[in-house]
Amino acid sequence: MIKRSIYIGSPAYLRLKQKQLVVENPEDKSIKGTIPIEDMALLMLDHYQITLSNQLLLKLQGNNVAIVSCDAHHLPFAVMLPLYGHTEHSDRIKHQLQASEPLKKQLWKQTVEQKIKNQQALLKLNNKPYEQMDLYWQNVKSGDTTNCEGKAAQHHWKHLFENFTRERHGYAPNNMLNFGYAVLRSIVARALVSSGLLPVLGIFHRNKYNPYCLADDIMEPYRPFVDKMVYNYVAQYGVPEKLSKDVKAYLLNIATQDVWIDGVERPLLVAVTTTTASLYKCYYGELQQIKYPELD
Repeated sequence: MIKRSIYIGSPAYLRLKQKQLVVENPEDKSIKGTIPIEDMALLMLDHYQITLSNQLLLKLQGNNVAIVSCDAHHLPFAVMLPLYGHTEHSDRIKHQLQASEPLKKQLWKQTVEQKIKNQQALLKLNNKPYEQMDLYWQNVKSGDTTNCEGKAAQHHWKHLFENFTRERHGYAPNNMLNFGYAVLRSIVARALVSSGLLPVLGIFHRNKYNPYCLADDIMEPYRPFVDKMVYNYVAQYGVPEKLSKDVKAYLLNIATQDVWIDGVERPLLVAVTTTTASLYKCYYGELQQIKYPELD
């Protein structure tokens, strides 16, 4: 059974009972619903009047459930993950720390190539100009020293949406993209921890203020899947100026979107764990190629 992403957007008291998350109305103590902890991958909290019992927190973390807190703008702001997500945690981190610069540069090259290929596939799927993207992914060098990623991104955003500029604080549908990417980042961080890796140690991103550099690296080829969801929503319903609960619920479904990876169709949530597991094998020396999804 595919793991679920749970969104709580109203006042609630969350507690544990018989291995289930219980959602309780804080005013009249009535039960709004229950969810088995083992079925959960992500819990998003989007209201100031949500409280959780410590017993529940421990159970969620013990099951590697990512807990995401939203800010006053209703955007994901913080992620809570367990410190140890794998039985070989220390040994795996040792190999991660020992990864050479040439290896990390090659891994980043592979990452950028697949991101551009997926962007190209999305453009082609929607009858947008895509041929020029061949030039970018075919010429990515080790470490992407010529910034093919940036050049491809300019082409991607110029043609995917009409009269659109990709800016974090720009006009809609930037808001949908921001939310979708934040959810994706949480999913990737969760998978990295479950593979025994430290999300803070990136292969390309390096920022002393960023605790999720590796998550930001590994999520890159997955971004076009968020772009696809946003494009399809806008094409069908128009551009939402505000992120309603329905829009957020739609974007949370990114976890269950089917993607092709390693010759098999899997939910994105499962595909990400395939990617992070292959990343460790690259660190260990068992693989030379990281496994990423292909957008079709």
